[in-house]
Amino acid sequence: MKRLLIGLLAACSLAAWGSEGGPPLDHFPKERVTDVSALQHGAKLFVNYCLNCHAASAMRYNRLTDPAVGLTEEQIKNNLLFAAEKVGATMTVALSAKQGKEWFGAAPPDLSVIARSRSGGGGSGADYLYTYLRTFYRDDTKATGWNNLVFPSVAMPHAMWELQGQQRAVFVERPDAHDPKVMVHAFDRFEPITAGTLSKTEYDAAVADLVAYLQWMGEPAQNQRVRIGVWVLLFLGLFTVVAWRMNAAFWKDVK
Repeated sequence: MKRLLIGLLAACSLAAWGSEGGPPLDHFPKERVTDVSALQHGAKLFVNYCLNCHAASAMRYNRLTDPAVGLTEEQIKNNLLFAAEKVGATMTVALSAKQGKEWFGAAPPDLSVIARSRSGGGGSGADYLYTYLRTFYRDDTKATGWNNLVFPSVAMPHAMWELQGQQRAVFVERPDAHDPKVMVHAFDRFEPITAGTLSKTEYDAAVADLVAYLQWMGEPAQNQRVRIGVWVLLFLGLFTVVAWRMNAAFWKDVK
């Protein structure tokens, strides 16, 4: 019930995140959700870059001992336990909603089920986050100095800019696809300003790992549920054949 309520609150608080008619979303490499090393790296990135402002109050640190992630309690204590004293504690932050609103103009949403809350007709929630975290650009007209292609005028600064580097967005005037007589201000490309500590390929991979962790965190039992679901469907298929043959044998002498 708690996870459901958080999901509803997250969906409401994120209603203003971009428009459905925004840029096309890049496809998140979903195979990473079942990659243990990717999930471990994603958990590390989450704790270091997201958990400063965003809580994940429906997730406990000790859930990272799940076989899907494969960390030990000792590894969690030594490498990830910065905002709590016990491994059994939830992933909360010291930043209050009031402080977040004062500093950023909006309270940072809880990320427990963020990957599920952002799914829509344009793609999955993972697709949204994968594109969002890679499309920050410098914008001196904004209070934080940053803007985002997927979420225009976002209050969040680019927390991972040192990894990605800085880039500017180039916009051009183009005829509207629906009315060539109307010119629209459209995104054309990104141009690098300064290099980050990671190459573009490495940064994309890091973001994919982080999104994989966010996807897993939204439903830790997902991989197990899918595996069990396959066996259930196979059983139902076999049982259907058996029931059909039994039914035929039972009624064969009835005229």
